[in-house]
Amino acid sequence: SGAGPQTVEGMSPVGTVEMHQVQAAYIGSASGGAGTLFFNGQSYPFDIGGVGIGGIGASSIEATGDVYGLQTVAQFAGSYGQGRYGYALGDMSGGDMWLKNEKGVVLHLRAKREGLMLSLGGDVMVIKFTQ
Repeated sequence: SGAGPQTVEGMSPVGTVEMHQVQAAYIGSASGGAGTLFFNGQSYPFDIGGVGIGGIGASSIEATGDVYGLQTVAQFAGSYGQGRYGYALGDMSGGDMWLKNEKGVVLHLRAKREGLMLSLGGDVMVIKFTQ
C-alpha cells in the first residue's frame, strides 16, 4: 500500500523540502532535478533521479512539501514510490503527491503553480545528496 494522507495521520512534519527544475517526462539522465531539504535548522541540497518523473503540461516543475517520519538526515536519501490512493478525498487536489521511501520517510509534495499536476506514473524518484 502506498503513502497517502492516512499514512501521516496524527504526525507533524519534521522538515520541509523544495524541488526545482524537475523535468517532465524525464527519462534516465544523470539528474532529473534538484532540491533542498530543510531539517533541524540546516539545509541539505540533493539531486533527483529515477525514471518517468514528470509534470503534465510543463517542461519543468517546482514543488514544495512537508517531510514526515525523518529522524536522521541519512534516512532522507533513497527511492521513493508514489502513493496509490483515490482522488475522492474532499480536500485533495490533483497537484498533491505522496511519496514514501524504504526507510519510512513520507513526502507530501505540492506543485507551486496551481492547477499543475504532479505525476510519477508507476515509477520511483531517487534522491541522492549532492556531494
